[in-house]
Amino acid sequence: MENPVLEVAPVPHRLAGLRSLVSELLALKRMCTPEQPDGLAAHGFRRAWAALVSGEDPATLTLRETALALSAVRLGGMDFDVLRRVGLSPEQILGVLRRAFEAATAPVDAGLRDRLRTALAGASTWVGAEPPAFVERLVRQPRAGPTLANKQRLVLLPAESHADHCYVVAVASVLVSPLFGADPTGPFVAALSHHLSNAVLPDAGGHGNRLLGEHLEPLLARITEQMLDTLPSGLAHRVREARRLLPHSDTPEARAFHAANTLDRALEMEAHARAAGFTPRQALEDLEFIHDEPMRAYENAVLAAVGLSP
Repeated sequence: MENPVLEVAPVPHRLAGLRSLVSELLALKRMCTPEQPDGLAAHGFRRAWAALVSGEDPATLTLRETALALSAVRLGGMDFDVLRRVGLSPEQILGVLRRAFEAATAPVDAGLRDRLRTALAGASTWVGAEPPAFVERLVRQPRAGPTLANKQRLVLLPAESHADHCYVVAVASVLVSPLFGADPTGPFVAALSHHLSNAVLPDAGGHGNRLLGEHLEPLLARITEQMLDTLPSGLAHRVREARRLLPHSDTPEARAFHAANTLDRALEMEAHARAAGFTPRQALEDLEFIHDEPMRAYENAVLAAVGLSP
């Protein structure tokens, strides 16, 4: 008897146009500042959950947080709070954030880009509460990476955290949503919450989880409910509704989430491979290693003197 052929949902061909931008979002996992030593993705994860428990509308949060992440792709840690501390006015700060946003978002769907641009203006007015306790546990919990039976575990350093992964998947879900005709809010909230069980259960990887056998699914469900019970009841309901996307791929919103989740997991491996293969010549030839005048000629002369000129 032949195995049945499973129908696979079509993947929009324009998804390829977002690969580079999603790759850049992954850098937020490793960009740190004195105020945010865990990285900008972890900072965004905390900020998003703090806004949710403060009662902010998830649809508003989804767009503003995505716009802030896209600005950070270019500005790194120079966010609204930092720029305010160094003396810029709110109007000046928004001008800087908008320039960074415009510089990063050429591949983004035009309609979504307009909505994100509008949402960015709200960055100056938001003040949130403390995030839920499980957020810090997810910031501290490293991801195991891919595992397979009878294969040595590959430990990739610096390890991403579950907060890093959830945040980038949430933002990437918004970016890919127009390609699927999906509302971005459900995928964003689902992504922020899709590893709640790892706030308690350390990540052993896919193979390690399967060794739990019949205990796995009840255990994950019980821990997830324990985490959801720490949230305000209205928010817990919204998160449960969003998480209904997770086991399916039969709606536009579920497909957007799973596309973003797949991209982050694969591009994370690519980022480690790219870092491992990096050479000084790439910095000299492909990146802005030599600064603009007036020092350009002198710096080039120094490199030539020691045999490092491109």
